[in-house]
Amino acid sequence: MRRSRIAVFISSIALAVGAALTGATAAHASVTGGYVALGDSYSSGVGTGSYISTSGDCKRSTKAYPYLWAAANSPSSFSFVACSGATTDDVLANQMGSLSSSTGLVSISVGGNDAGFADVMTTCVLSSDSTCLSRIATANAYIDSTLPGKLNNVYSAISSKAPNARVVVLDYPRFYKLGTSCIGLSETKRSAINDAADHLDSVIAKAVAGHGFTLGDVRTTFTGHEICSGSSWLNSVNWTNIGESYHPTAAGHSGGYLPAFANNV
Repeated sequence: MRRSRIAVFISSIALAVGAALTGATAAHASVTGGYVALGDSYSSGVGTGSYISTSGDCKRSTKAYPYLWAAANSPSSFSFVACSGATTDDVLANQMGSLSSSTGLVSISVGGNDAGFADVMTTCVLSSDSTCLSRIATANAYIDSTLPGKLNNVYSAISSKAPNARVVVLDYPRFYKLGTSCIGLSETKRSAINDAADHLDSVIAKAVAGHGFTLGDVRTTFTGHEICSGSSWLNSVNWTNIGESYHPTAAGHSGGYLPAFANNV
């Protein structure tokens, strides 16, 4: 009798585990239809090289996470429209045309350019600690007062134009490893920049949750690979190609952004 009960118990566990695994597989398999990659330079692949010639100034790369995912998963169609420098308004004006009721998957990173990311980094590289902190404070004020509405406009448009799609929103990494000697910016600047990235990501996360989308948080995958870590997945200042500064490298896309996206599809 005891062995019988044990056998039944083990069988029940096996069935439960099997059902859970089947459910997990079904959740991934339920994503059908075309894949559309929207967003800014963190989605287009600026900083990785291997830019697609027809993408022009948008600098879409074959080493960017959307391209890598599409190559590995062969969606029924792939529309790669993310563009360097894109703001939320640019996404609304120039990237929504690829979405439709047949779109099954959407990825997007956006919001950093709205908050003045490039100017923040330029100011902090070239100016004093106090000037850097002041510029970051201005960016944070924008992130609090204006960015939530901008993100909501984009996310609402995605829901409207691609009602059947699974939407994965990618955020931004922390830029610096702290508490280590590093040539360049002071610890004060590096800490403030990291805090600003966290603040931006928290506002993005709130908007994502409000729309029922899925967040791919890259801060986890980039941990240990920040600038000053000795194994950085981010370009530091590149004076010969300033536009690639502070963007993920090819390793940052394959090791950082791609897993954060793929694990949430």
